Amino acid sequence: MARVADVIEAIIKQRVEENNGSCTINRSQIAELANCVPSQITYVLTTRFSSGNGYIVESRRGGGGQITITRVQYMTGEEYLYEMLNAIGNVLTQQQANNLLTSAASCGVITSKEYDVIMAVINDRALAKAYPDIRSVIRADIMKNAILALMNNGHREEYGR
Repeated sequence: MARVADVIEAIIKQRVEENNGSCTINRSQIAELANCVPSQITYVLTTRFSSGNGYIVESRRGGGGQITITRVQYMTGEEYLYEMLNAIGNVLTQQQANNLLTSAASCGVITSKEYDVIMAVINDRALAKAYPDIRSVIRADIMKNAILALMNNGHREEYGR
């Protein structure tokens, strides 16, 4: 009998394939299918769907456990930044921004210095004077502009793995 983690991985990979490399799943629905608790879904996403394994995982707070998984295969740095840009909606939490930037840094798309600079300008401390209900909106706009700046400056020629 297959381990629960293997079953979860197979379910998610099947959904990603069926949806041309990107899908949105609901943790509780997948947990029900795999007959496990939702925290096991989080574990599998963290260990088997990391950027190092060729995936971008974006969690949406308040979306009922909705998680978007995108398979990334041998992209140029500009393509990767473009995908990041598309992953950012009208609002972006500090954790979501950190996840996107960590993924880009681990793939070599941005340097650790670029990561540090972008995180410094979008963290909650930097946005402390903004009303709490609009911080995520401001953060999304700043992050989009930072990514566009990297893209427009010919940041690097190729970043593929």
